[in-house]
Amino acid sequence: MTFSIVARSSDGESWGVAVASKFLAVGAVVPAAVAEVGAIATQADANVAYKGIALAHLDEGATAPVALQRLLEEDEGRDDRQVGIVDVDGNAASHTGHACIEWAGGMIGEGYAIQGNCLAGAEVVEAMELAWHASSDGSPLADRLLLALAAGDVAGGDKRGRQSAALLVVSEGAGYGGGDDIAVDLRVDDHPAPIDELTRLLELNELYLTASTEEERVPVTPELDAELQAFARDAGFPDFNTWVGTENYEMRVAPDLAWIDQRVLDIVRGDR
Repeated sequence: MTFSIVARSSDGESWGVAVASKFLAVGAVVPAAVAEVGAIATQADANVAYKGIALAHLDEGATAPVALQRLLEEDEGRDDRQVGIVDVDGNAASHTGHACIEWAGGMIGEGYAIQGNCLAGAEVVEAMELAWHASSDGSPLADRLLLALAAGDVAGGDKRGRQSAALLVVSEGAGYGGGDDIAVDLRVDDHPAPIDELTRLLELNELYLTASTEEERVPVTPELDAELQAFARDAGFPDFNTWVGTENYEMRVAPDLAWIDQRVLDIVRGDR
């Protein structure tokens, strides 16, 4: 009773899952991913043990089809399961048990597996695949996954309605401060328009939890430093770095204030 896309980025550096359902907190059940290993979505009568088992198989060198075969061989409930897997090399596999609620099915291609059950029709997964191919290979994986998910929603999505959605993307060293591999881990647990809300959260995730690129960095000259310090004092802070920490912009301002992200500078100047 869910639709999802599992994929690897074109550059082979990120893996992720986007999922939506008329189900409370679908992100707590369906997606799992490990950088340099792969990603999986387990749904329908979801077997959550699939996540750890499949990722362990992949980590040991199994391809996505082999990992899927092992899961199904060991599970007597396979006819009620639906699962999509993408491995470290972008090989994909998808399974829809014959007892899944119609419409149910999926498709795979290079670097992606798309699947859904209890859907409005086959047009849901077809629209997701079209959106995936239409998106730019150079775009961040999170953006491509969300575009595909939104296309499935527009095409009818879960025929029971909307409730929750989630987006998980991993890439080596992409987490907060480079401390882990979680680039994006966003969940909308109960909302009348969960994919719209997920889109809003992804924009905030980019601002607060994604490091600035070289192109986004503005060098802080003595004149700009004076402007920033004056701004902070006027706002009631002892210095600009304290304001940065309070507002959670650490990923977008240099600790030594050698540079500031253009978007943060726009916020300081009231341009956003």
